[in-house]
Amino acid sequence: MEMGTTRLSRRLALVAAIGLVLVAAVGLGASRWARGQAVAATDAAAAELARANAGLLTSELQKFRLLPLVLTEYPDVPALLNAPSPGVAARVNARLELLAERTDAAAIYVIDAQGKTVAASNHRLPTSFVGQNYGFRPYFRDALRNGSAELFALGTVSGVPGLYLAQRIGSAARPLGVVVVKIEFERVQAQWAAQQGTTIVTDRHGVVIVTGRSDWRFRALAPLSAASRQAIRTTRQYGNLPLDPLPLTIDGADARAGEAAGDSRVAAVPAPLAGARLQVLMPLRPALASANANARLVTLAALVLIVGALLLLWRARERQLLQAAARAALESQVAERTAELRETNRQLEAESAERARADQRYRAAREELAQASRLGSLGQITAGVAHEINQPVAAIRTFADNARQLLDRGEAGRAADNLGRISALTERIGAITGELRSFARKRTPDIGAVEVGSAIESVMLLIGDRVRAAGVRLERSGDPMLRVIADRVRLEQILINLVQNALDVLADRSDPRIVIAVEGEGDRARITVSDNGPGVPQDLRNQLFTPFVTGRDEGLGLGLAISRDIARDFGGELTLAEGGEGARFELTLLRA
Repeated sequence: MEMGTTRLSRRLALVAAIGLVLVAAVGLGASRWARGQAVAATDAAAAELARANAGLLTSELQKFRLLPLVLTEYPDVPALLNAPSPGVAARVNARLELLAERTDAAAIYVIDAQGKTVAASNHRLPTSFVGQNYGFRPYFRDALRNGSAELFALGTVSGVPGLYLAQRIGSAARPLGVVVVKIEFERVQAQWAAQQGTTIVTDRHGVVIVTGRSDWRFRALAPLSAASRQAIRTTRQYGNLPLDPLPLTIDGADARAGEAAGDSRVAAVPAPLAGARLQVLMPLRPALASANANARLVTLAALVLIVGALLLLWRARERQLLQAAARAALESQVAERTAELRETNRQLEAESAERARADQRYRAAREELAQASRLGSLGQITAGVAHEINQPVAAIRTFADNARQLLDRGEAGRAADNLGRISALTERIGAITGELRSFARKRTPDIGAVEVGSAIESVMLLIGDRVRAAGVRLERSGDPMLRVIADRVRLEQILINLVQNALDVLADRSDPRIVIAVEGEGDRARITVSDNGPGVPQDLRNQLFTPFVTGRDEGLGLGLAISRDIARDFGGELTLAEGGEGARFELTLLRA
């Protein structure tokens, strides 16, 4: 019996040692896994933010890049350059001032072929560009030579940085001058400043030109070469700014700012500016802290399993000791009671000892099998715990952090609401962000078969909140399964434009209503968007799709013109239908 107890004790010590080694191995593996998960999660977040911010910057620029091109067709502009007169100059100044106010452009101005500004949106201000000579600016020279040009630089009069979009007026053989639109990025930079990561846009010299961090603006990623500094001085692109290097080191996907080594991950995408690059620096610490917490939970689970196994073995050892003591007491009593039965007792003792050994072997074999089964299942249990913890971490991290703060303040009810949102918001957030990426991404149009009902659903996913907030009743009729020949994203653009126009005119209606009807006729499909608003004034109907013609004071008059051009690209047409209540627009497309 003592030998069996000793063997069990040795087995207990061996299992304890193996358990400690296993816990250490699980801890080490979990730590490495946590680092990998943190890096992967941070890389994904950085790449996602880089794509989103590049799309935001592209969207901001897209609405301005058409302005110089369209202004070259404005009759008074070439007339002013051909034969300057106070009356024409006054009209052009007024037009440029109105466009700058409606589009939030920093400045719009016209330069003659000698570099002198002859009209400007800021003609009323003390800092007016009128009379200033910009012949030294690269955007002026490049636009005269190539037809168009872009340059990010400090304003020579205002000192405010911005992007200059220039378009030549007249032919290459006989250029009359250049029209320029200046854009400032304060709104974009304010949005970037509120994000978790740091977004920077650098020019071809590596100088930071757009960022949410004001202390990084107009500083270089690396010391500038003498040639780069000379080129910048010649064009006065950044005035007299020193353009000192940033305290930042980027090594592949790792970034180090100051003394914090490897504290961020970097994702880079092309920026929608010539020679520019957009990079996002995402801090690694939040994801690493979350992943380390998961690793500690996995290690704790392994430790609990090992301790449980050791407790079971300890209890088995205690039971064996108690059984041995009871048998010894019984044998002593039997020996004292009767001498006559000593021989019988001896035989019984031998039989009992044999049974005890057999029982001991049986129990030991059974415990060995149970222990082997437990050890075999330990890896699967550990992996399962890790999997169950890893999957929801990315989705619940923000709400979990908020819940923890609410619990610290004793707001248990609000914390419970936050936890309840974790499950409900995951699917919707994934759908919305997926649709926004698809809608904002700059890509080559893919014209093919598009299901109209699915496109309308996507439109409602993007602007449904605005429809509901306005109290507008939106009705749908017809065949949602109808398929047409189009590019899905650009078809959604047309529908969003029509619905938003309808929302604008329904603002003061007591029972506002929008109806989207889908009908098929032969090889054509017709999508009708109608409202019960005041309708389109008669004097605007014949020129409604002409650029800059609008019935709203705050409108630019470009949305319907662009939508009609998109429809024609699909082989269809967008028209304003006659008669009926309110306005009714008909989009006709080829059926797939």
